[in-house]
Amino acid sequence: MLSLIGLLGALALLIVLTMRGMNLFIATPLCALLVALTAGIPLAEPLAGEGQSNLIGAYMGGFTGFIANWFFMFLLGAIFGKLMEDSGAADSVARWVTGRLGPRHAALAIVAACAVLTYGGVSLFVVAFSVYPLALALFRDADLPRRFIPAALAFGSVTFTMTSAGSPEIQNWIPVKYLGTSPFAGWQASLVTAVLMAVSGYLWLAWMLKRAKARGERFAARDGDPAADRADLPHPALGLIPLAVVLLISFFFHDSLKTTALILALLGGCLATWAIHIRHFRAPGRALTEASTGALIAIGNTAAVVGFGAVAKLAPAFDVAVDWVTHMPGDPLIAAAVAVSLIAAMTGSASGGQAIALPILAPHFLGQGVNPDQLHRVVAISSGVLDSLPHNGYVVTTIRAICGETHKAAYPAVAALTVLVPLAGLVVCIGLFLVGF
Repeated sequence: MLSLIGLLGALALLIVLTMRGMNLFIATPLCALLVALTAGIPLAEPLAGEGQSNLIGAYMGGFTGFIANWFFMFLLGAIFGKLMEDSGAADSVARWVTGRLGPRHAALAIVAACAVLTYGGVSLFVVAFSVYPLALALFRDADLPRRFIPAALAFGSVTFTMTSAGSPEIQNWIPVKYLGTSPFAGWQASLVTAVLMAVSGYLWLAWMLKRAKARGERFAARDGDPAADRADLPHPALGLIPLAVVLLISFFFHDSLKTTALILALLGGCLATWAIHIRHFRAPGRALTEASTGALIAIGNTAAVVGFGAVAKLAPAFDVAVDWVTHMPGDPLIAAAVAVSLIAAMTGSASGGQAIALPILAPHFLGQGVNPDQLHRVVAISSGVLDSLPHNGYVVTTIRAICGETHKAAYPAVAALTVLVPLAGLVVCIGLFLVGF
């Protein structure tokens, strides 16, 4: 019981501290310490028995493991975004989009750009880095409050594209291994659900922006923003070429090269930006410096949350909680959705929720005759519901490190679009399956 209280208390404390803006390098070890003390986990290796895990080892294992796996993607993604910004390519595309669609559809352009890149196989974190300069320029030209940029980026990346049939994102591929399905499992219901999420989410985002402007909120420029009055901008068509390079390389080599394809794609995007826009760069050295610093902050924040999750998994209460949610009574699809959602919330990770739940859920429910395609789609969508709580690595990185916002200002809109909208989509998807769609 003490372990369960400590686990839930630490998770709640981490959410509160994150919302209050505490540095995650302080908040996550503090909350991990609470888990360890209440769960009887040794604090360091000298205090642990032979083969026994300890707080420092588990935390740093999760922390360094994430950095080892994702460092080059974060670095190249940040460099690509900064080169697009410094060359004026992002601003050029933004002006073209604003001129064609009008300021009212600036948010739609951002959501669409994120959706195309995500469904094309580009990592969610990298999409945020890559599209942010464009989003900043669009919001500035449309005079929209910038605190909604994280919501627009997240909605286009981690909702209707991340978990839909055919998506190359890992959240749609993990179930394939355990259920013997294909990435297109349950595509009919998935299509209906994705359209519903996309339309309802965008309408909600547009309503929030309209309401904010009616209250007098406007775009607030900051020191360090790219100049808004540049006259030497490249042609907007040329500004789109580097984005197309990233998308095409990632799409064609995703299956054969896996994560290496993303490194290759981002490197190609950086080289294409440099070659095409070399005459338009103003301070490329400073852009590279700011990109590398930003990448370190972003990956450090995310790795800190992963480190906390690694410690949380060691608590006896975590195994008890996983066993309880994966053996809930009732309809198997509903039970699976609840299990994956809650585990994703505890770990702060959609893929983590699936990886923990599926080895237990798959044989249990398949043995009961549950349709594997339906189970695949429900698990995929449900993993993207409660994973976007304030302590989620992607949320922290996008709000703080990339957009420079605070959770207090930006997270309510992010929660509306990445928690409530996917939850509604999940309910619709399960309902379609239950009626035989």
